[in-house]
Amino acid sequence: MASAIPTSEAAPLARTLRLPDQLAIWGGLGALSALSWLYLWRMPAGEMMDGMVGMAGMASMPGMSMASPWSATQLWLTFLMWAVMMVAMMMPSTAPMVALYARVVEGRNTSPRLRVWLFVGGYIAVWTGFSALAAVAQAAMQEAALLTGAMRVAPVMGGVLLALAGAYQLSPLKRRCLRHCQSPMGFLMTNWRESVAGAFTMGVRHGAYCVGCCWMLMALLFVVGVMNLAWVAALTAFVLLERVTRWGGEIATISGFALIAAGLALAALS
Repeated sequence: MASAIPTSEAAPLARTLRLPDQLAIWGGLGALSALSWLYLWRMPAGEMMDGMVGMAGMASMPGMSMASPWSATQLWLTFLMWAVMMVAMMMPSTAPMVALYARVVEGRNTSPRLRVWLFVGGYIAVWTGFSALAAVAQAAMQEAALLTGAMRVAPVMGGVLLALAGAYQLSPLKRRCLRHCQSPMGFLMTNWRESVAGAFTMGVRHGAYCVGCCWMLMALLFVVGVMNLAWVAALTAFVLLERVTRWGGEIATISGFALIAAGLALAALS
């Protein structure tokens, strides 16, 4: 059961992390993010254009769709693509939470390295679960011939997805999850757990709120092209602005109405 940090214990924050801890934590997180983006950047030129049999190779050919059953290899590569993409997209926006958690742990006279990595591991585990669902959804849509060779849906379905994403941006569940993501100290105060196992559990809880906040935005990749890296980068920047600025609620509201309008326009023009 989650417990709040007692008020008397909430104040001790390390002013800065010790240099070895900074190198271990921020160097590792930076490398993880950089490698994820490098993988995404290299994958179209490597795996998708390297003569691979199946989804990756066929999806790179304009106008080709796949209605044949997927192999285990195709499903694995699709899952790996989604999992790496989620790490690349979500690490920047979760950095403030990780930074505050590390300072709280060090302020409580505990080495933060192991706990921070367990926290991050729990966070990534939740997005990995989301990636598995996204890969299965992509496989199902491609087997049903609902995705084009550019790995995006037809305009009418794209309009529906845009409108649904906009409606979700305005929903109470989105706002609740966004509030947790925008307030690292509030999250730690109400979800604190001791021990290294508690660090992983807190990461899972934070990841669950993050998925609740962003899952429909990730579904928009089926509208613009799953491996369209320009849109992946744009969504990454949007999520970052929504979660780390004080205007996150306003950004969600404006984007919600804009997505609904764009969805209706796309469906009407199709």
